[in-house]
Amino acid sequence: MENAIEVNGMRKVFGQKTAIKQLSFNVEEGEIFGLLGPSGSGKTTTIKILTGELGQTSGNVNVLGIDAKQFGTADFKSKIGILSDNSSLYERLTVYDNLKLFCKLYHAPLKEIDVILREVNLEDERTKTVSKLSKGMKQRVLLAKALIHKPKLVFLDEPTSALDPGNMAQIHRGLQKLNEAGTTIFLTTHNMEEANVLCDRVAFLHNGELQELDSPNALRYKYSTHAFHVETFTGDKLVIENKRGNADQIRELIANGQVKTMHTDNPTLGQIFLKVTGKELV
Repeated sequence: MENAIEVNGMRKVFGQKTAIKQLSFNVEEGEIFGLLGPSGSGKTTTIKILTGELGQTSGNVNVLGIDAKQFGTADFKSKIGILSDNSSLYERLTVYDNLKLFCKLYHAPLKEIDVILREVNLEDERTKTVSKLSKGMKQRVLLAKALIHKPKLVFLDEPTSALDPGNMAQIHRGLQKLNEAGTTIFLTTHNMEEANVLCDRVAFLHNGELQELDSPNALRYKYSTHAFHVETFTGDKLVIENKRGNADQIRELIANGQVKTMHTDNPTLGQIFLKVTGKELV
């Protein structure tokens, strides 16, 4: 499988501050890739470099077979979609007219507006002026804007911030459907459950450096102690090491009908990140 994104030795320096330190990773075509990290770790800077908003200080960056020097071209911009902290809408226009404008800009058929409004659960708000929408609704219009021209690659910086659980679940289904149709998705999020549900692989970024990169399941297995966590019907909570000598203890608990719940140690992505970096994902 070819790579949609190739980053080799990328650095970004702002004055005396090094925001990105020798970052190297690939994103395969057709995958959902999550870049996770606390505020200030370099996630947004990375997205801005990959989309051509910023230039890297050094290193090589290639997106969809296009070198970073060509990121300003119309051809490149037509192949990507972006939802970032700089994304904006025309507040005085309606939801529909905003999307109509972007359809013309990207040469997308107007019929796509109805399709994308269903995907982001805004069919009933199509005639509303954007200035009258809630923050969560505006976020969904911005997402629709990023997807309206069916890009090959979408960059989503905190796409479900400010959304309630119902709308978040619908957005997740829409992104999974988009991905199944072949679109590569590059995602940043502070929501570890979102990363777990959506991402094929995740990378942990801290202080501009990559700490870990693998599938969520592989990372949970790597950082698991594999111990058994047992809760009995009497309220006892036991942690039993996963080794041959403890087999009789577990067998006895089961035989005596004492086990209310039992599972092996399975750390969350948030717990793994805290262990790797010592910082919460906030």
